[in-house]
Formats: sequence, structure tokens, C-alpha cells
Amino acid sequence: MPDLRPARTRFAPSPTGFVHIGSMRTVLFDWLLARQTGGQFILRVEDTDRKRYVPGAEEQLKASLQMMGFQWDEGPDVGGPFGPYRESERLPIYHPLAAEMEERGILYRCFCTPERLEAVNREKQARREPPGYDRHCRNLSPEDRAAQQAAGIPSVLRLATPLDGETVLHDVLRGPITFKHAVLNDPVMIKSDGFPTYAFAANVDDHLMEITHVLRGDEWIATSPYHVLLYQFMGWEQPVWVHVPQVLGTDGKKLSKRHGATAINEFIERGYLVEALTNCLALVGWGYDETTEFMTREELIERFSIERISPNGGVFSHDKLNWFNGHYIRQHTPQEIAGMIMPYLEKAELVSTPATPEQQALVERIVPLIQDRLQTLSDAIDLSRFFFEAPTQYVRNDLVPKKLDVATTKELLQHAYTTLSGLVTWDEEGLEPALRDLAEQRGVKAGDLFMALRVAATGSKATPPLFQTLAVLGQAATLERLTVATASLE
Repeated sequence: MPDLRPARTRFAPSPTGFVHIGSMRTVLFDWLLARQTGGQFILRVEDTDRKRYVPGAEEQLKASLQMMGFQWDEGPDVGGPFGPYRESERLPIYHPLAAEMEERGILYRCFCTPERLEAVNREKQARREPPGYDRHCRNLSPEDRAAQQAAGIPSVLRLATPLDGETVLHDVLRGPITFKHAVLNDPVMIKSDGFPTYAFAANVDDHLMEITHVLRGDEWIATSPYHVLLYQFMGWEQPVWVHVPQVLGTDGKKLSKRHGATAINEFIERGYLVEALTNCLALVGWGYDETTEFMTREELIERFSIERISPNGGVFSHDKLNWFNGHYIRQHTPQEIAGMIMPYLEKAELVSTPATPEQQALVERIVPLIQDRLQTLSDAIDLSRFFFEAPTQYVRNDLVPKKLDVATTKELLQHAYTTLSGLVTWDEEGLEPALRDLAEQRGVKAGDLFMALRVAATGSKATPPLFQTLAVLGQAATLERLTVATASLE
């Protein structure tokens, strides 16, 4: 039966930069479950691995969540009843607990040097045995331990994993998973610098912060027996374990930079809408049913269930994201899209920064012509460039229709100039009949005339509808471009 109590979920990343698209999918599942059940979504920064610490990375990961609208209920900058929410600030909490566990025999002190550990693994490798600690310090006498501590020999605290029996992980997606103790090691829980490892800090914090559901990648299944054992040794109630599948590329391999953009800020900067990213990510390894594709954030909150997460890897496709994004772009009004694409046009220096009222008005007229062709907001740069920059040179084979020669095309453009310069009203309704009449008068197919005009006015064979394009471009600009195009046929 589904667990319907208010869920307390958490995202606990190491601060190494902007959030990867795969991690953001897990964040989405965490956030949806918390919102659906009236619970809380907690952000906790796991910054105890000082070797991986990247200055400024915490701000980047927080910005990633804020870009997507996944505001945390407790965490850095917000606070909460179980703070602090940075692990590096929780050492006064970890150390007494670690001391208690050492006193109870759950943890034991290990004085082995890195050199000895390397030698042990080399010997095991020579015997074709799996690597791992040989538990040399597990059975040291209290006197030996005290003497080595008194001598100031660096030490770590290891988990005293049972030597016999088995531990069972009850995973929502996969059912019970059994681990034989005989093949487990005694992992380090507290490092020699006094900082905890992930296995210690994450589980202690999940317990103390009353996390009810732990959603994390299935790569953590291999080390999960140590986490379960820690809960059992301390007599704590275990959370609901949900090991979500990896996010894969279309080649079936784990998503990485070789598949294209992976950091969430890259997608936002390229012009992907938050609603498209949210909808697309929700369907990577989860589905409401067999057919439903488009869902609003509110519908996702209502419909989400961890039981419908697939245990198999979910494929993230850039092509499918483009499809989602195009759909959501078309749901916005032209005025809204004009505001969204303006920063991209400013960055490309197609308009000034900030845009003038005249430029804003022009962009609002352009958007209806390109909105259906936009897959990302940044596509607006290339799709609208010709409205702001006149062609400086022409490809003759594009300008001259296949069934016409250079001389005929040049003559057609000259007649088109005369016809268009005589129009009193410059709009789509006036342009189309005038140009169709011209084609009939000159005895050419309208399509050939229109293609020559399209290339002359825009420099491209692929543009929005011709008459709407000319109407927005304006009479003066159109005539000037016809003059340049005609001259290029000399």
C-alpha cells in the first residue's frame, strides 16, 4: 500500500557545481512527493569531502533548484527545526554520536596507515581476492588502542559489520535485496580529519531530520547494507528506500557530457522552458499511464507516485525535450514569447540593451511568424536575424529559381521593385494580390517569383510566409534589399 503520510524528502548533494540533469530528475521526484503529501522538501549540503569542495559551488547548486522552481522548505538560507543544514557545520552533532557508537562497539578505531592498506590490497589482488580491509584493528585490545591513541597515531572509525548472516534492503521498486555479510567490508565512518563519510553523515542526518523517504540513484544499492545496518544497530526506524534508475542517453549508456548539455543551467541558458524541462524529466523513468505526455506541474503533483517509477534506466532524449519545449513555447502568447526572447536578441546584438520601444514593437510583430518554428528560445536569433540585418551577399543558385535564368530573374526583381514601390498600403492583404498579378503579367509561375523575392529580402530559402515577412520587414527595407539583390546578378 502507498505510504500516504506527509513525506519529508531531501536532496543532499556535494557542492561541486550546477545540478546535473540526472540529479535534477531525482530532485523532481523528491519535490513532487513532498508537495503531493503535504510534507517538506529539505536541501542539505554534504560538504564534508574537503577534497571535492569547490568554492562557489553551493551557490550554483542552489541556483539550479531555484531556476527550476524547486524551493526547499528547510535548508541553507531558509533554516528549519533540524539545522544546521551544511554537514561541515554539524560536526558537534556527529562526534558525540560517533563516540557513543564506539563505546557500544558499533564502530571501532583503526590505526592502519594508507601504505598498509595499499599493501593489503596488493596481496589480495595477488591471491585473486576482492579488495577490502582485512579488519586488522578490529580485535585490538583496549590497551593497544589506548596506547596508539596516546601516541597520537592517526586513526579512523570503521563500522563493525557482522561477520555472519545477512542484511536485507527493502526497496520500494525492487522488493527485498539480500546481502551476505561474508562479502561485506568494514567501511570508514569517521575519517582521520574528524569529518564523517557519506555513509555516516547521510544516515545520521536522515534520522535526526526525520526523513521519511530516501530517493537516490541505484548506484547506492551496493553500499546500502551499511546504511541499513547503521539504522538497525542504533534502533532507528528506517526510511522508505527508493533507489531510482539511472538517467541514460539515447545510446543506453549513463548520461554524460558526450550526450550534450547535462547541467541544468545550460538548458535554461539555451532557452528551454522550466515547464518543458519539468514535464520531460518527470517522464524519464516514470509515467502516469501508457499514453499521457503533457502534464502541468499541478497535474504532476496530483498524479505522481513512487510505485510507478520504473526500476530500469530511463532515457533522456534531447530530441524529445525539443519536442516538449516547442509545445510549451506555443502555449504562450506572442507578447510573452517576445519578452522571453528579448535577452537572446540583446546578447546577439540584434537589438540594443535595453531594447528601444520601436525594437520591442518589431519583435512583437516578428514572434507570430517564428513561434511555431521555435524549439528553444535561442532559436529566435537565427530565425529572426534577417529582420535586423540585411543580406550582404547572395548565393546565386538560391536567388535564381531552377526553372529561370539569371536574366529573367533580374528582370523579375526589377519589375517587382516597380510594383512594390507603387503600393500605397503595405500589408499582407495588399502584397499578395499585387505580386500574383505581376507573376501572371510576366508569364511565370507565382512560386518562382515568390522564391526569388524571398531570397532577395531575407537571404534564405527557408523563412516564414513571404507576404507576412515582407509586411513586417517594411517597404523601405524590402525595396533596398531588392536593389542589392538585383545588382548581385550583374
